[in-house]
Amino acid sequence: MKIESTDSCLIIGEIAQAHDGSLGTAHAYIDAVADAGADAIKFQTHIAAAESTPDEPWRVKFSPQDEKRYDYWKRMEFTEAQWKGLKSHADDRNLIFLSSPFSVEAFELLSQIGLNTWKIASGEVSNFPLIEKIVSTGQPIMLSSGMSTIAELNDIVKFIKENGNDLTVFQCTSSYPVPPEKIGLNMLDQFRQAYDCKVGLSDHSGTIYAGLAAAVLGADAIEVHVTFSREMFGPDVSSSITTTELKQLVKGAKYIQKMIINPVEKDAVAQEMQPLRDLFTKSIVARIDIPAGTILKSEHLTVKKPGTGIPAKNLKELIGCRLLLDLKANQPLSFDQLEVRIGTKA
Repeated sequence: MKIESTDSCLIIGEIAQAHDGSLGTAHAYIDAVADAGADAIKFQTHIAAAESTPDEPWRVKFSPQDEKRYDYWKRMEFTEAQWKGLKSHADDRNLIFLSSPFSVEAFELLSQIGLNTWKIASGEVSNFPLIEKIVSTGQPIMLSSGMSTIAELNDIVKFIKENGNDLTVFQCTSSYPVPPEKIGLNMLDQFRQAYDCKVGLSDHSGTIYAGLAAAVLGADAIEVHVTFSREMFGPDVSSSITTTELKQLVKGAKYIQKMIINPVEKDAVAQEMQPLRDLFTKSIVARIDIPAGTILKSEHLTVKKPGTGIPAKNLKELIGCRLLLDLKANQPLSFDQLEVRIGTKA
């Protein structure tokens, strides 16, 4: 499935290594993300021998079954046939299939299964051998900024845009979980202005709040880590939302987007609301029985619902007018019951 130009905010469920090396679990995530209503699902494609040395240190030593992080990456590997099966499943569920390559070899593997949009992970922004391969496809690129300086981003964005690839730059902070003061929603507009491109939020907060805020700010895409439960095993659980929360995020973001792209003209809405205006606004009525010929004073009149008579805002204008007909208490006034003002206001 291909990303098309759209006015809606693209919601991406990031699985990363939440499958813990289980192909069946990876397929289960595809169904869960599709059922939540997201637009895309994203994995990470790791080939241990191509991206790491055997002595790569742990970010967090979370795995009791892997002695080294290199062993963990080995366990996360899928074959080309398995990746094809995952993409085919995502296609069947109308999900855009994404996977970040972490080496040129991973890029070549993903090229074989037919990716047409590429996500460059935060740690790969300086990996120009990989970036050159991705840019050479001419296909859309999503660029994460989680560990980058502005100078680094300027260089890679310039390189990508000179080649003409469609570009989305994601604000991201590579903390797991990221606290609210480090999310950096201000960068969305800065990236949009500086790079004249689409912008997104790659969120590690473990909540739906940041994504909803990004939707309010007009983000073109929102990426969130997803887990079946916060009791699951893995390095990203604390920075993930559950599949149930993903459904809430999708619903909220789509609702917000509909509000944004449909500005309201207040006068037109008021006209549409006329039946309700008649019910809820007030008209001028007789406070007491008033005989014909009475010069109206303030004690003769009050305002009550419905608002189908002389509007309440005209109350002071009626003081000093002569009443032409008898009125009963609570009877609405109309202009044809009044003679022109002949006295002074009470």
